Amino acid sequence: MTSSVDSVPAPAPFSFELYPPRTAASEAALHETIARLAEVGPRFISVTYGAGGSTGGRSLEVLRHIRATTDVEPLAHLTCVGNTYAGANRLIREFLDAGIRSFLALRGDPPAGTSEDDVYLGDLESAAQLVQLIDRVQAERAPYQESGIPGMPGAARVDPRPRVDIAVAAFPNGHPRSRHPREHIDALLAKQAAGATLAITQLFFHADDYVWFVDRARTAGVTIPILPGIMPITGPARLRRVLQLTGEEIPADLAIALEVEPTAEGQREIGIAHAARLAEEVLAGGAPGVHLYAFNNHDTVLSVLREAGILTAGASGPASTPVKESRR
Repeated sequence: MTSSVDSVPAPAPFSFELYPPRTAASEAALHETIARLAEVGPRFISVTYGAGGSTGGRSLEVLRHIRATTDVEPLAHLTCVGNTYAGANRLIREFLDAGIRSFLALRGDPPAGTSEDDVYLGDLESAAQLVQLIDRVQAERAPYQESGIPGMPGAARVDPRPRVDIAVAAFPNGHPRSRHPREHIDALLAKQAAGATLAITQLFFHADDYVWFVDRARTAGVTIPILPGIMPITGPARLRRVLQLTGEEIPADLAIALEVEPTAEGQREIGIAHAARLAEEVLAGGAPGVHLYAFNNHDTVLSVLREAGILTAGASGPASTPVKESRR
């Protein structure tokens, strides 16, 4: 007989995205945020390589801090734009040498104020090529692993190398540079064929955008988990900036609610409620978890998880698990 305790569903997996501190003064605040996020047991914490084509020199410092001070899996963003094969190879080895085993491979965007016509985009033309390079560098660096055999001095068992986990981006409403309606799904299929093990979506504003995209992707042959990326929008200025960066259509209901609310705290509550409702709806639609864009602020994303019922007040979340254990 199953007890009532046994019938309680397990909490949905969740993860967070952070970016490196822009100043020395913000570093301590970021470390506090990492500690607070780690307490609730995220599946992983990702660290951006640099928005808009900027350099990611401090990303590795943050990833090392996560690895050294928490039990959470750190996930490194890598981008193609501006990278040579040799430079990307060195960077991947540097991350691997630091113990990083999970990556998000992105094509990336040109630096702010430039276009693809007037900037060197690099030797890697697509995220799929970067996925292949990450896997190849790992294979060359550690083609196999040896372990001792108890009771047999000098003997060793040779096992296949542990594979790195490589996430890629997915675009529920199409990529801004897509030339035809299916191109973003074809690109996701190419990334999967190259060795990607997980997809994380760009933000969206309605649960149906995610559910319909997953259905189309599955029909096309995508089998890797597709994790919904959710961004709490806590003010009109942030919404305008996000729409400018992503090319998403304006969500009229959210935009109006934020504009008519006169207080910053009220706008924050609107954004949290919208993100929490979105999380509930995509999980009900079959999402394997939720990935929250934290903007280096723990209070907002933790409030989203609590309002969505994924976390209870004062309680920790599910045990931290590497990305590879989230595969379905």
